[in-house]
Amino acid sequence: MRTRPLKVALLGCGVVGSEVARIMTTHADDLAARIGAPVELAGVAVRRPSKVREGIDPALITTDATALVQRGDIDVVIEVIGGIEPARALITTAFENGASVVSANKALLAEDGAALHAAAEKHGRDLYYEAAVAGAIPLVRPLRESLAGDKVNRVLGIVNGTTNFILDRMDTSGAGYSEALDEATALGYAEADPTADVEGFDAAAKAAILAGIAFHTRVKIGDVHREGITEVTAADIASARRMGCTVKLLAICERAADGASVTARVHPAMIPLSHPLASVREAYNAVFVEAEAAGQLMFYGPGAGGSPTASAVLGDLVAVCRNKLGEATGPGESAYTRLPVSPMGEVVTRYHISLDVADKPGVLAQVATVFAEQGVSIDTVRQQGKDGEASLVVVTHRAPDAALSGTVEALRKLDTVRGVASIMRVEGE
Repeated sequence: MRTRPLKVALLGCGVVGSEVARIMTTHADDLAARIGAPVELAGVAVRRPSKVREGIDPALITTDATALVQRGDIDVVIEVIGGIEPARALITTAFENGASVVSANKALLAEDGAALHAAAEKHGRDLYYEAAVAGAIPLVRPLRESLAGDKVNRVLGIVNGTTNFILDRMDTSGAGYSEALDEATALGYAEADPTADVEGFDAAAKAAILAGIAFHTRVKIGDVHREGITEVTAADIASARRMGCTVKLLAICERAADGASVTARVHPAMIPLSHPLASVREAYNAVFVEAEAAGQLMFYGPGAGGSPTASAVLGDLVAVCRNKLGEATGPGESAYTRLPVSPMGEVVTRYHISLDVADKPGVLAQVATVFAEQGVSIDTVRQQGKDGEASLVVVTHRAPDAALSGTVEALRKLDTVRGVASIMRVEGE
């Protein structure tokens, strides 16, 4: 074993960073044995140096992150500060000064991953980011390495624990969205400002990363169709239950049947209770990967939190340090296919549409005519009426999303349709 330690700089010491530092200290001997050399925490960049950080030598604390990554003797930089800047500049500076990088920064990777990979390749350094997607679940590396010889056609999963907790509570307790969000906040599953989670931004960033790796093409967060869960109601949950389904916020990345394009989307969807994703409860994550040779693979586990995310960070640290000792680098960006990302309107989906209609003869025929004119086939219809008012629930067969959206707009123009109570896609069948 090499006795000279590999030096590590830690950018950020919040929930994840502090857990990374703790594990590096308490498991130092094991890490050294697995790597083949000891690792030494050489500096910790923070914004509030006065805060007490148990187990971390105060002499390591600095507010000058740029100076830390410019030292020249740093072997690996661990970036867990998040956001676009200064993270992007710090990572680039780390590469320029001879350090490889381990990051958990999904937003930055989804926005500017290509440039970061290019900088890493230019300077002969590693960029690893297992912790950026689904916490402790090994997912990025299996896609980048284990399935590198296979053809992945679809990635489908729950990649945000906050929204899964909220939807799970709405399903199991009958709570409304606001009540379930309040509970998630009280338990620490939701941030004080939950926008990134509940509006789907967090999941969209992860979908962009997964699609890029799975299909060997560049996908940015702006390419991902995004819908959150704020409009999901208790009535939607009840409708799903009547269909033998539940509602989940899904990230779906697919290769087109002709292989000429890909799609990436995040939105709530009804999935059958028989589907394995339907049983994913609380704040857990789960992802299905469908590949030609391997078939269906499912990855399941805690998708966030200090310890789970730190586990993924430390796994990357071990891999990067091993590469450093072997004077090698791991896999970089693979974007050789250069496949275009199709817009949501071209995606083929199913819809569950709930309409408030007049309770009189001919309404169903009018509604059916609209579907036929838009080229959308109806799978099932359920109608209930009382005192001149009625509800009509239509589930469609698969059709282009643009045709389904056009159908909804045409339905709104019917005099007999009082309103569209809810619209939700149906997946997993």
